[in-house]
Amino acid sequence: MTSLVVDDLSMRFGGITALDGLSMSIDSGQICGLIGPNGAGKTTLFNCVSRIYEPSGGRILLADLDLLSVPAHGIAAHGVARTFQNLGLFPSLTFLENTMSGAYSRGRAGFVRSLSRIGVRAEEREIRADAYRLLEFLDLAHLAFEPAADQPFGTLKRLELARALAARPRLLLLDEPAGGLTHAEVDELAQTVRRVRDELGLTVLLVEHHMPMVMGISDKVVAMNFGRKIAEGPPDEVQRHPEVVAAYLGTRA
Repeated sequence: MTSLVVDDLSMRFGGITALDGLSMSIDSGQICGLIGPNGAGKTTLFNCVSRIYEPSGGRILLADLDLLSVPAHGIAAHGVARTFQNLGLFPSLTFLENTMSGAYSRGRAGFVRSLSRIGVRAEEREIRADAYRLLEFLDLAHLAFEPAADQPFGTLKRLELARALAARPRLLLLDEPAGGLTHAEVDELAQTVRRVRDELGLTVLLVEHHMPMVMGISDKVVAMNFGRKIAEGPPDEVQRHPEVVAAYLGTRA
């Protein structure tokens, strides 16, 4: 079953074309690696799927849902969650509170009930318990009541992942999660992404410059350059594709 379909997607910023008729698809339960040189349009695609940007043309379908018909503030409630290249955590909040903040889209209390506190405490207990389970899943439970401030960068990367998972997504977008990590942390992250897919049943779209990680965990890889798709398929085929080699290494004179 196809989970995500990007069809003839275009994105222009004035006279600059960031996405140029991009089409690709990801099957349900796949890990798809999105690769390309800096400026290829990878993060622009992420921002279109997560509704930060309004595309100039094309379609984005999540199963049978047209994501472009969903307002930006409602995208998480429809099963899309993401991480960012730059951490956006709340330093003064604890690991548990940061994780709970990712579950805002699941809230059912509403404005009136929140003011009166009717049914709110039960909902908070449920979200808190779920957040703690996610911290256990990511080996962060021992930090549940510690503030996020001054924690190691690799640990905060896992916390950001916990916060995204708190929304209970069906499509998880990971934007350069290995950036700034040590080799050991990258290996640990690769195992974690596999566990997230396998045990939580998610579809994962991964943008990453760390090629060994991408090629090691992806079921398929999509390569981009100058806003266009230049290759799509199994990792071993894509990394040998002539246009992919040229995009990364240049061509001989």
